Amino acid sequence: MAQENTTPKRLSFLDRFLTLWIFLAMAMGVGIGYFFPAAVQTFNQAVSVGTTNVLIAAGLILMMYPPLAKVHYEELGDVFRNWKVLSLSLIQNWIIGPILMFALAVIFLRGYPQYMTGLILIGLARCIAMVIVWNELAKGDTEYAAGLVAFNSIFQVLFYSVYAYVFITVLPTWFGLSGNVVHITIGEIARTVFFYLGIPFIAGFLTHFILVRAKGKDWYYQVFVPRISPLTLIALLFTIIVMFSLKGEYIIQLPLDVVRIAIPLFIYFVIMFLVSFFMGRAIGADYSKTATLSFTAASNNFELAIAVAVGVFGINSGAAFAAVIGPLIEVPVMIGLVNVALYFQKRLFGEMVSSAPVEQLQK
Repeated sequence: MAQENTTPKRLSFLDRFLTLWIFLAMAMGVGIGYFFPAAVQTFNQAVSVGTTNVLIAAGLILMMYPPLAKVHYEELGDVFRNWKVLSLSLIQNWIIGPILMFALAVIFLRGYPQYMTGLILIGLARCIAMVIVWNELAKGDTEYAAGLVAFNSIFQVLFYSVYAYVFITVLPTWFGLSGNVVHITIGEIARTVFFYLGIPFIAGFLTHFILVRAKGKDWYYQVFVPRISPLTLIALLFTIIVMFSLKGEYIIQLPLDVVRIAIPLFIYFVIMFLVSFFMGRAIGADYSKTATLSFTAASNNFELAIAVAVGVFGINSGAAFAAVIGPLIEVPVMIGLVNVALYFQKRLFGEMVSSAPVEQLQK
């Protein structure tokens, strides 16, 4: 893969304490949601279209734009020619992930069927958004992240409805549980995928194509990319505050329910990451590709899971509550796994790590 200038830069005070700012953003969101619940709900209704909160959607799109603008699109063909990596990603995302989440949901939440259903929906929705950011922070392979996300998005459009029928309607009855009927069309899934992945993907590609031709690669990667990179961090913190504020009241009032949902989610994220990491290492992938495989397998498309849960079971259902709790748990766990990945980079691959993961966003 071609490499842009990677000369280390002195990190700002904000960048060096990225993890602290993320946890402060979470706390701020919870506080806003708890102390001003009526105002938050009124505001949410005003900025929502259907089940989509426009502010969260805008935050996610802005968050993904700089990493996708940084991709060497002319090299994506190399990603799709590597069938070993693609096959491993397929196994991780569409066999191991859904089965593991289903098993954890049944084990931990069989007494809470709506929470169980929400958790299963999360497991079926493979990540297409925030994984781009986690991969960047962990210094994964940008091109492979873009390629694998696109690859999984195609599978998501084609097979999510089938998986939902099997895992939510059929399989629970095999374990003495009642199944639920989930109606969601390929068109509805395609719209969600296009909105959260297609828009930033197209924006990143067009930016790359137009500016590289107009100004050259050196200017693009050494001047333009560093200028837009802070958007990722700003949009990430903004999105976290908005997400946590929407459920801040419930997090405080129903802490045991949050914990019930959080435990299997935590186990899922950690197992998927570690298993995928060592699977990647076992097939001989280098650190950057191994990290990319791990984060694309461990993350989930919570936007789709929330949309399905709200559309099928209602906004006040337990399934919707569990789906919303998903990203609230994923954010701190993934930040922790970014640091685990960087630790593995040094211990297992003998590569030096940066003083802070956010440095990757400033290159």
